[in-house]
Amino acid sequence: MTEFTTRPEILGTFGVVTSTHWIASAVGMSILEKGGNAFDAAVAAGFVLQILEPHLVGPGGDMPALIYSAKTGKVEVICAQGTAPASATIEHYTKEGLSIIPGDGLLATVIPGAFDGWMLMLRDYGTMTVRDVLEPAIHYAEHGHPMLPRVSATIKGLAGFFEKEWPTSYETWLPGGVAPEPHALFRNPVLAATYTRIVKEAESATSRENQIEAARDAFYRGFVAEAIEDYLKSAEVMDASGSRHKGVLTAQDMAGWSATVEAPQTFDYHGWTVNKTGPWGQGPVLLQSLALLKGVDVAAMDPLGADFVHTVVETMKLAYADREVYYGDPAFATIPMEQLLSDGYNDERRKLIGTTASLDLRPGRLPGFETQHDLTMGMLAGMSGTGAVYEPTMSHLTEKRGDTVHIDVIDRDGNMVSVTPSGGWLQSSPIVPGLGFCLNSRAQMFWLKPGLPTSLTPGKRPRTTLTPSIAFYEGRPTLAFGTPGGDQQDQWQLSFFLRYVHHKQNLQAAIDMPLFHTAHFPGSFYPRTSQPGNVMIERNIGSDVLKTLRAMGHDITEADPWTVGRLTAARRDADGLLRAAATPRLMQAYAIGR
Repeated sequence: MTEFTTRPEILGTFGVVTSTHWIASAVGMSILEKGGNAFDAAVAAGFVLQILEPHLVGPGGDMPALIYSAKTGKVEVICAQGTAPASATIEHYTKEGLSIIPGDGLLATVIPGAFDGWMLMLRDYGTMTVRDVLEPAIHYAEHGHPMLPRVSATIKGLAGFFEKEWPTSYETWLPGGVAPEPHALFRNPVLAATYTRIVKEAESATSRENQIEAARDAFYRGFVAEAIEDYLKSAEVMDASGSRHKGVLTAQDMAGWSATVEAPQTFDYHGWTVNKTGPWGQGPVLLQSLALLKGVDVAAMDPLGADFVHTVVETMKLAYADREVYYGDPAFATIPMEQLLSDGYNDERRKLIGTTASLDLRPGRLPGFETQHDLTMGMLAGMSGTGAVYEPTMSHLTEKRGDTVHIDVIDRDGNMVSVTPSGGWLQSSPIVPGLGFCLNSRAQMFWLKPGLPTSLTPGKRPRTTLTPSIAFYEGRPTLAFGTPGGDQQDQWQLSFFLRYVHHKQNLQAAIDMPLFHTAHFPGSFYPRTSQPGNVMIERNIGSDVLKTLRAMGHDITEADPWTVGRLTAARRDADGLLRAAATPRLMQAYAIGR
């Protein structure tokens, strides 16, 4: 229950790093110790996580980051969420016999965005070279790393499918036809060679910035893009729809895309300002939840009591219902965030939070958006049910789902990074020959119905679930936090943040409290199902609380203690004291500093 702390006045203090793997955390700290800043450390850790946790993230994935630069005094969002390819149209996908986009395979792929996002962070905010940040990942890919038991189990569970349907994945993950055992040394020499070649091509340039640009060119306009296009020209593979399909991504799609920097969406709450991504991600649902709870005396509630759980769950149901109707890429649709976060709107919405659990999806009906509201609700009607095989959630389901990783870094100068890389899981699609990695499956978050903010459209960003956070306290950059977990990410972050703000827990204690989430609303992942009234909650919340919640009408699924949520957080106090904490739940997460 005690958080990690370190003081800047102690000789040798460099910063704090949290991540979902101890080696990645150590790599990030080593970068700080070598003179790098928080941005350098995050980049190096992010590439290493691709090697260590390939069931959660890969080079073909995506990455949103919240960053605070001590030099500029600003929070910015790095959007490395790739967009839909030029040929990814509703007409094409429906002609393929699809009514929803499968959760794996080649049609689920958008432009891989993570590499460009990391390189943009390194170029504009970091200090190190491409070699500096890629060498740790190359080392573990070439020389090996201890195989996590969960990765081993995932590979073993898919061995038969890989052998029959995705032979390139079979060759990579079951070398010699043998699945890797837990803790055995595992190598990915082909991926090591890919990154080694990128470093070599980068170093054909002179300045650090030109080397980074050369690395970006190698990936998006060079040999990586060419290998992806060569494979996709002929590959036709099985996916979750039960049929084989070809992909639509081309080298031209990749060449015309790059990561971007934008302003965050923010909300003020009890002296805190919370920064999130825009509505192309689900981040604003946390802000909407805070807007609803602004008129509730959360501080008076027992943070382990039934009233707290009920109120938070009912609040999230309302915020996530609005996500379904209104969120999407602002470049393609009008997103009414000002109204959704306004006092007047939330004063009315708050009245819907009663003493019993709602079983209905209840988005607001904003003036000017009535048609969009009705179209969305009509589409969602009849889609409730269970069985989301590919949805990234928790171990209570299946090893076949993907998930996500998270990194927080604060350095001695006060720079902050909160980043949630994901996608390109080993379960996403077949390994691209000659590259050692597969593509992502983020397109499954689009709908194949016209007229919605999340309708599949070429060039559009899917409404991602990836949602890192940075919060200011009384105008001062203070807290970086986040978690893996798909649709649950902002749910777990909300409980953590409320308990931290209102109940004066330290970071670790706030993270350690029993967690919960709801699947009441349609999931973002194939097959897009929902469970009205559902609440999954760790049973160590107490039998009396569970009994009360059931009496209030909640459909309770009891989870074992320490199996819900994977939160990490880092804080910088006004005097420079650094704190960090990481969850002990489920898989692995670490907080280190010096």
